[in-house]
Amino acid sequence: MARSILHMLTPLKHMSPFDVNMAVDAGFETIVTYTDVTLSDVVSLTQDSIFSRAPEDGVRTGLFIGGKNAEDALDMVDRAKKAFVPPFANHIFADPAGSFTTGAAMVAQVARALRQKHGTDLKGKRIVIFGGAGVVAYVAAVIGALEGAQSVLVGHDGEERVSKIAFTMKWRFGIEVGAVDGTTPEDRRRAIADADVILSAGPAGIPILSAEDLESAPKLLVASDVNAVPPAGIAGIDVNAVDVPLPTGKGLGIGALAVGNVKYQTQCRLFRRMLQADQPLCLDFRDAYTLAVEVTG
Repeated sequence: MARSILHMLTPLKHMSPFDVNMAVDAGFETIVTYTDVTLSDVVSLTQDSIFSRAPEDGVRTGLFIGGKNAEDALDMVDRAKKAFVPPFANHIFADPAGSFTTGAAMVAQVARALRQKHGTDLKGKRIVIFGGAGVVAYVAAVIGALEGAQSVLVGHDGEERVSKIAFTMKWRFGIEVGAVDGTTPEDRRRAIADADVILSAGPAGIPILSAEDLESAPKLLVASDVNAVPPAGIAGIDVNAVDVPLPTGKGLGIGALAVGNVKYQTQCRLFRRMLQADQPLCLDFRDAYTLAVEVTG
């Protein structure tokens, strides 16, 4: 059997050591990293990887796409797929900044809590997402909308930037995602007034919602925070929290390490799925969510 090779592409100066470690521990025998990769580089890199091996060894060859931008990563995936020349094709797995698997894990944990603790699901729920310009928020919003929820991105610097992101989601996925201003405490309280679910995916160590703010969300069922650096993004959610009652109302909190545990298992299993598959796979956050739901049980 041909050796397993993973080519890891990133537009950044460095490939994430986290992702390299994950790929090695999953079982890839040879790993090569490519940095400062532009969209125009993807075709030549992809075709070099497919034409240097027999077609049957495409399932022993993978392309991993990193970076820190969801749209850029998805564009690279599209470019790589178009570069294939059947029967020559490889696996593709996109997970920029580990955020595709993190966002999928976050929504999967929320869906589990809704099901187990409230006897309901994501359909029809209003999901208000802070850190709205980031990759985790992007993934959570799209997955939520695809699952029938009403996803809303909150912009810390106004509505304009998150509105543009929501527009790209509609263009790419055919979904409707809302966008609101979260600049001031009053704006943030208005944003969560009708929230069933609140997700905090803002910068580490930045508090976003206080216990008093949560009083403005009387319908809140579940809140999750992926910030593992104190102070918490949402008051009352410890990093280890799993369905812990919030300071106010009937809402339950899910912390960063509870999400991270599912994220870790999901990313590892996706790498292993590539190694075990007998046909080339193309994996993104939708595949990550399906697997994260399995992980959460």
